[in-house]
Amino acid sequence: MTRDAAFHIGRAAAPTGLRLGERLRQLRVAAGLTQSDVAGDRFSKEYVSQIERGKTRPTRETIEWLAARLGVDPGFLANGVATDERGRLEGALARAEAMIEALQNDEAAAEYQALVPAARATGVPELEVRALVGAGRTQMRLGALRPALELLNDARVLVEGSSFSDVERAEVFYALGVCRYQLNSIQTALGLLNEALALAERSGLPSDSLRSSILSWRSRCWRRQRDYEAAREDVERALQLAEDADDPATIGAAYFQASLVADREGHWVLARNYAEKARTAYEELSDKVHVGQLTNNLGGLNFLLGKTDEAIALLKEAFGIALDTGRDADAAQAVSSLAQINLRTGNVEQAEGQARQALQLLHGQEDYLDEIGNAHLVLGRSLLEQGLLDQAEQSFAAAEESFSQLSSASHRAAAWVARGDLAARRGDDRLAAHLYRTAAEALQDVRF
Repeated sequence: MTRDAAFHIGRAAAPTGLRLGERLRQLRVAAGLTQSDVAGDRFSKEYVSQIERGKTRPTRETIEWLAARLGVDPGFLANGVATDERGRLEGALARAEAMIEALQNDEAAAEYQALVPAARATGVPELEVRALVGAGRTQMRLGALRPALELLNDARVLVEGSSFSDVERAEVFYALGVCRYQLNSIQTALGLLNEALALAERSGLPSDSLRSSILSWRSRCWRRQRDYEAAREDVERALQLAEDADDPATIGAAYFQASLVADREGHWVLARNYAEKARTAYEELSDKVHVGQLTNNLGGLNFLLGKTDEAIALLKEAFGIALDTGRDADAAQAVSSLAQINLRTGNVEQAEGQARQALQLLHGQEDYLDEIGNAHLVLGRSLLEQGLLDQAEQSFAAAEESFSQLSSASHRAAAWVARGDLAARRGDDRLAAHLYRTAAEALQDVRF
């Protein structure tokens, strides 16, 4: 059977998007029956009328009895889609979700192109939301953030219905928060993640993994705002919930974020310890993408701890993993990290080449603006050290342009300091002082 046939909705007498009562009336009329005929000896004509007008919702047993009177599938009468048809669609959704977990993003995207319209055609909100969220997550993975946002907003409208639990609403708000974070709308992301956490907590339903994930992403928002105390509090709660859930993926994500927070606070030994635990969790899952990302971070941390040779070996390993998994952005981050090491150790020409390679790999990656800006900074400083001042100025300007799209004063301050160093090299002490002062004032407004 072809995929299209599997999701075909047969020519039943009633459109699938109607409410149960409207569907009952159209099926009854198509069958040439009166309300009394349908009611039989079991119900009154008035009761059937109330169902058709949406005044009462029949029990499952009543739906099955009415479906038998009309000669239709009970699932079709209840939801507008036959039970076997719904089963096929749910199976297809489960396969697509498994592709997401296996990081088979292109394959998942192809599946959802058919699944989203198929789910919409059923008129069953639960299936629509499941398809929309899955498609949204896939588009985020592929960097198509605006299409992802549109899909997730459609899901958000649907979960406002009374048939959804607060946990199900929390999952949609969480996905929206992640998308907004990747679009650099940090305040909006915080609001969505706060709402997701509140919904999950008040539901009273088991949701340790979900709450841990929400807190891990909210920690990212606090880090972007340099509120490291709040970031640390969230990630500590996330770690506890992840351990309670006993979910390796959630544990890996929580330790990953804990490592980043410790790194930002200058606790590099602790950060390395957390990163190693995160990598171990992802190795158990055979998740090469996250293993590669953590290997990159461990390279940077080992460099900060004075272990340059180990750092370079780890970064080269991370670069190889990124190439194997087809992750250009991850490969770019590994190359950019190597460029920073070469810049700091005086290999400025090699740093220049690696920074240019990183920028080439990051071209068009709108969700990696911070890494693009950092690569421009490394390129500019390598050019500055070679005395190529005009080219360095262009790179610093490009870095500032990237950073201006982020809600992060510290990133822009780094660009201003670099421009100040360039002005000082040119002998323009007044401009240099102005730029240094601007950077310092920007950082004074940041909460540490």
